[in-house]
Amino acid sequence: MWDNVGYMTIEKAVIPVAGLGTRFLPATKTTPKEMLPVVDKPAIEYVVEEAAGAGLDDVLLITGRTKRAVEDYFDNVPELEEALEKKGDSGRLASIRQPVDLANIHFVRQGKPRGLGHAVLCARHHVGNEHFAVLLGDDLIDERDPILPAMIEVAERTGGSVIALLEVPAEQIHLYGCAKVSAAPAGTGDGLTMGTEPIASTDVVQVEALVEKPAVEDAPSNLAIIGRYVLSPQVFEVLEKTAPGRGGEIQLTDALAELAADPQKPGHGVYGVVFRGRRYDTGDKLDYLKAVVQLAADRDDLGEGFRDWLHGYVAGLK
Repeated sequence: MWDNVGYMTIEKAVIPVAGLGTRFLPATKTTPKEMLPVVDKPAIEYVVEEAAGAGLDDVLLITGRTKRAVEDYFDNVPELEEALEKKGDSGRLASIRQPVDLANIHFVRQGKPRGLGHAVLCARHHVGNEHFAVLLGDDLIDERDPILPAMIEVAERTGGSVIALLEVPAEQIHLYGCAKVSAAPAGTGDGLTMGTEPIASTDVVQVEALVEKPAVEDAPSNLAIIGRYVLSPQVFEVLEKTAPGRGGEIQLTDALAELAADPQKPGHGVYGVVFRGRRYDTGDKLDYLKAVVQLAADRDDLGEGFRDWLHGYVAGLK
């Protein structure tokens, strides 16, 4: 979207939640993985909060036929609200109303899951000819280290797409999409911050190529793509003709690689912002447990007591 002085503003976020969550079976047989609690909130609420905190107040969730609970979570529950009001339980009442008030939330069903690229393509009619953000629910970004505002600023300055990158050990790069990068044009990252810390000029890069889950020996770097994107609307045109790739799915990485290959074309060009903050991976069981422990230990209301118990528990394991 462009304001009345010709400056591009980004207001829409897309959050794909149609995956089957097979890594968390049997819990996800009836409960969407996005609704699994991380301390006392479902993972999806953290993600919507992040989008809203970055000024993205129009949020589209790409759902599937087993995700009705996600849709219900962002709706009012009059009977429960009335019961809490009668009890005078204002704290719990506020907690269940908060998700409803975070943003203007919309839903569209993906149908048969055909990969992240296809999920993004399902947002085309809602997004229109505007830049938009994509947030994946497996990556929770600590609210103290927001990366989306910097990514949005880079997209507004360049007119291209922006991906979040994370340095990972070389032996783990085969688990991620991987970026080949070079220095970004001068001024691209000037004055940007991540949380309260300024971003180094070397932390904003131009993406030359992308490879989905490369073998270690073939990886062009140790910079992995994590689940935050700000995309130009030209990505839809590319996704329309992107053939199924790895795993028989339409890969967003393949479409971004095409946009990166022709940076001079309007709406093309891909840039990266290297994330150096706190991130919690809820993508598998062990990392999910680590995320719960880390977030609980940092809570003002739970942290002190939980840390005391944790020290004693760990000491007893030796």
